Amino acid sequence: MTDATDRRILRQYLADPDQPMTELAERAGVTQATLWRRLDKMRQSGVIRGQTVRIDWRRMGYEVEVSLRFTLDKSSPRAFDDFTEAAREVPEVIEIQTFLGSVDFRLSVIARDMAHWQQIYRSRILTLPHVETSDALMLVTTVKHSDALPL
Repeated sequence: MTDATDRRILRQYLADPDQPMTELAERAGVTQATLWRRLDKMRQSGVIRGQTVRIDWRRMGYEVEVSLRFTLDKSSPRAFDDFTEAAREVPEVIEIQTFLGSVDFRLSVIARDMAHWQQIYRSRILTLPHVETSDALMLVTTVKHSDALPL
């Protein structure tokens, strides 16, 4: 379990993951030794699972992002496994989520432009196995994105 000090460290770390450890320790109100020990403990326990780089796909030339929702034909016992395996093979799929309820899967797909999206859709998405229904939502803008927890 984390305590108030761990949460304070995490709050400061999430606010600016690139800050020097000396600044992080100061902002979190702990010594550098305490900071290192607590970060190591949180890594060992799985609270901190790693560090990532977030890429702005639009600046990399991917102007289109589509969220696809799928309901599968579950008459095959391998429907979920087959669909997951095939979706993972599509390079432009950047996120795969599963759900309980009327939607089984949600995929986030990026494309350079509408022509590229149509190519991906026709050649890769429409060929995904066991699809009963699908629904596409094109992203217009992201109003809020945060990895920060209410710590």
